[in-house]
Amino acid sequence: MELVRAASLSGYFQVAEELRLDTVALLRRAHLSRSMLANPEQMIPARPVVRLLEESAEASGCVTFGLRMVEHRQISDLGMVSLLILHQPTLRDAIEVLGEFRNRINTNLSMQIEDHGDTVFLREHFALDPPMVSRQVNDVALGVLYRMCRTLMGDNWRPQCVCFSYERPESPDRQVYDRIFDCQMQFGSDFDGIVVSSSDMTRPNPRSEPALARQARELVRAMVDPGERSISEEVEQSIRLLMPEGRATIGGVADALGTNIRTLQRRLDREQTSFSELLDRVRVQQVGQHFANRRLRLTDIAQLLGYSTLASFSAWHRSRFHTTPSDARLQPANRAGSKTATR
Repeated sequence: MELVRAASLSGYFQVAEELRLDTVALLRRAHLSRSMLANPEQMIPARPVVRLLEESAEASGCVTFGLRMVEHRQISDLGMVSLLILHQPTLRDAIEVLGEFRNRINTNLSMQIEDHGDTVFLREHFALDPPMVSRQVNDVALGVLYRMCRTLMGDNWRPQCVCFSYERPESPDRQVYDRIFDCQMQFGSDFDGIVVSSSDMTRPNPRSEPALARQARELVRAMVDPGERSISEEVEQSIRLLMPEGRATIGGVADALGTNIRTLQRRLDREQTSFSELLDRVRVQQVGQHFANRRLRLTDIAQLLGYSTLASFSAWHRSRFHTTPSDARLQPANRAGSKTATR
């Protein structure tokens, strides 16, 4: 089930009021209501939330709607988990806590920590099946992550850069980005996330108190059980990480999960799915987002989806969607990300 906490809409009504939107009508069209959002810990369907933010951005003509929500957010909006995050000894530990409790915060948002020598990529991906335009939700998640990092690292800390998969916004939209991120930004990237120095990941958190961290974990576990990830979720996460490197094979994923192919197949059988189904699902989730990035060539997209040749990617796409990648990229749904980004 695709779920998010009602608190994921923190700041929505403030921004909607600033932009003079009819929130009653927008909520109704998204099949949401204020009563559904009254309890911030309530888990609600993710798709209506995505639809609400996209339609609100469209109705207001404000492409930075999600980022403006971030300006009204605090780390406490993460709920009880925020107590545990604040007292983690390092940034890496804090991000791993987010992953641990992902199923009780946002079941669709995955976080990947990729180490590349002296540099670390913190990749975020909002996955829906079938996929849908989710720029506003992506922006909220990235803004929240950046502010969490700043809270842990101190106001003087800056990452190497913040990356966005869409094109550079036009003025005055850029002013909102400068207010929130106040650091180097890269647009038209092949991922959404933050690039930091490897030393940042292990720098001691001055707020951390080991005793308080232990107490916070006990409190969070008592009130917010992190929930056990299914093997399907673990496999999908590994596929997203390994696919751009061409290593998203069942053998590669089995190695990453510390098991063997036969055991992995048995566990997937028990969940009535297969590795090939999960691999296909991840590719379907990501292909539309890659099409929206106009800087990516089809050969680049093929590689990001784990294909060694454009011909192999094209064959999969024709079989899956009954059209060529070139034709699909011209469709309105795949042009929306580019149009919105340059509004």
